[in-house]
Amino acid sequence: MDADEFDDFYATSFRRITAQVYAMIGDYDEATECVQEAFARAWSHRRKLDRTSHPDAWVRTTAHRLAVSRWRRRKVASRPLDRAVGAPTETPALDESHVALVAALKRLPEAQRQALVLHHIADLPVHQVAAEVGVPEGTIKARLSRGRTALATLLTDEPGDLAGGGASHV
Repeated sequence: MDADEFDDFYATSFRRITAQVYAMIGDYDEATECVQEAFARAWSHRRKLDRTSHPDAWVRTTAHRLAVSRWRRRKVASRPLDRAVGAPTETPALDESHVALVAALKRLPEAQRQALVLHHIADLPVHQVAAEVGVPEGTIKARLSRGRTALATLLTDEPGDLAGGGASHV
C-alpha cells in the first residue's frame, strides 16, 4: 500500500471505524484517540496490510485493543485520565436515540457489546465477526441473540432492569 492508497484508506475509513469503536467502548474521545493511534501503527505495517483482505478490521481490532489496554492501565493505576492529551474534542450533536443506544450498550457485557457492534454497526457477517474476535460462529450467534434480548429490555420505556439475567451469559 503506497502513501496515496493509505491516505484514501484513512479518509474513507476513519469516521466509520471511530464510530464502531465508540459504540464498543462508549467514550468518543477515547475512541478517536485509539483509532488515530491504530492508523499510525497501520502506517508502519502498511506492507502487511497489503496482504490482508480487510485492513479496516486490522485497524478496528488494534484500536479496540488499545482502548482496553488504556482502560486497564488507568484502572490499575487508579489515577485520573492523562491530562497531557489535552481538552476533549468537540463531539457531534447526538440525538436521544443515539445516546440511549450507547448507554444501553455500556450496560452489556463486553463480549456481547463487541459482537453487536461488529455485526450490526460495522455490518460484518457472523463468520467474519467470529474470525475477528477469535471464537466459534455459534458463540457469536449466542452473544448476538442474548445481546439483542438485553438491548430490547434496556431500550423499552418500561421500568426495570435486565429480565432473566440475559446479559450475564457469554
